[in-house]
Amino acid sequence: MSNNIKSIVNEDVSNKVVILRADLNIPIVNGVVQDHTRLIRLIPTINYLLENQSKLVICSHLGRPKGNFNEKFSLKPLVNVLSEITKTKVDFNSSCIGDEALMKKKALEQGEILLLENLRFHESEIKNDYDFAHELSKGCDVFVNDAFSCSHRAHASLHAITKFLPSFSGLLLDEEVKALTSVLQSPIKPVAALVGGAKISSKINIIEYLLTKMNYLVIGGAMANTFLVAQGFNMGRSLFEKDCIDIAKSILKISEINNCQIILPLDLVVSEKFQTNAKFEIVSSNAVPPEMMALDIGPKTISKISSVFQKVNTLLWNGPVGAFEIPPFGEGTFKLAREAAKLTVNKNLITVAGGGDTTSALNNASVVDDFTYVSSAGGAFLEWLEGIELPGISVLSNN
Repeated sequence: MSNNIKSIVNEDVSNKVVILRADLNIPIVNGVVQDHTRLIRLIPTINYLLENQSKLVICSHLGRPKGNFNEKFSLKPLVNVLSEITKTKVDFNSSCIGDEALMKKKALEQGEILLLENLRFHESEIKNDYDFAHELSKGCDVFVNDAFSCSHRAHASLHAITKFLPSFSGLLLDEEVKALTSVLQSPIKPVAALVGGAKISSKINIIEYLLTKMNYLVIGGAMANTFLVAQGFNMGRSLFEKDCIDIAKSILKISEINNCQIILPLDLVVSEKFQTNAKFEIVSSNAVPPEMMALDIGPKTISKISSVFQKVNTLLWNGPVGAFEIPPFGEGTFKLAREAAKLTVNKNLITVAGGGDTTSALNNASVVDDFTYVSSAGGAFLEWLEGIELPGISVLSNN
């Protein structure tokens, strides 16, 4: 992992044109922005740059327009919202490159913002094309990456552009890297990871990497079913991966070698139907009826995992432990989230969460603001958990 990233903090940006790579890949329906979260999380970097008298150019992708203009994926609807949030007039250019974009960059005054159109209207963006990156960099003095959530992509606006401009990280990216480093590279031990979700196959690399870093590894969700089958339990109609039973057995052995204690469900909430308010029973993990499926963890498991939370100083959370979207099968996830949040608020636990459905689950439990840090990233968060060097991050320490 990159530990010597160059941050924009304390750099002189006065009277300089700064191009800021943001992640504004947010839902827009009929021209109306549906979620302001990513815009709001960008504000500290925007404010820092404007307060230090820079001239700000913002670029981002939205969706997958496949290299062609598509009004559905235009960033133009963000202009008014961005202007309201920043309390600054925001200009817009209908292309991220070209003569008009260059002219508007040169016309910027200190404290002004120019938003460029969707980068992915150009196929060259995802090809990490150096000519495209050079065009994007024209008229700018400094590049700032504040899009950690996109930094697992070697795209032109994240990677190639660093060949043409002095390049730095933004405040949000700094925050993400600091949080993830704190739980993987330099945690306050003992440390635990909770990994949930449906499939081992999608998280093999993450689990294997975490086994070398964690004192405890809590496994929940449908992926826990595969581990229980590997231990010889009959899981009824529960979802599990037949092809991953041997992998689960191997992980259990590796955990012993690495002195990492794996925590699996002791009891389960089971039902015949996967639907809202379906009838359910609580059974031991080794006693799932043939006609039933496991959809959440039971009270004994909640108590066991809670006791682990109380033993450790640092917790990494990735994924739910049950089908939290369907009542009543979210109780395990919500109760654990509230326990972790309570310990965090009382300064007894450092909690870092992110990836997949994690943020949604924590929102449903009303505890997002109580965790130490909740990542806005998906794929980048997961690749970091695998120990993979992210191309958009590594170039910030090498340019």
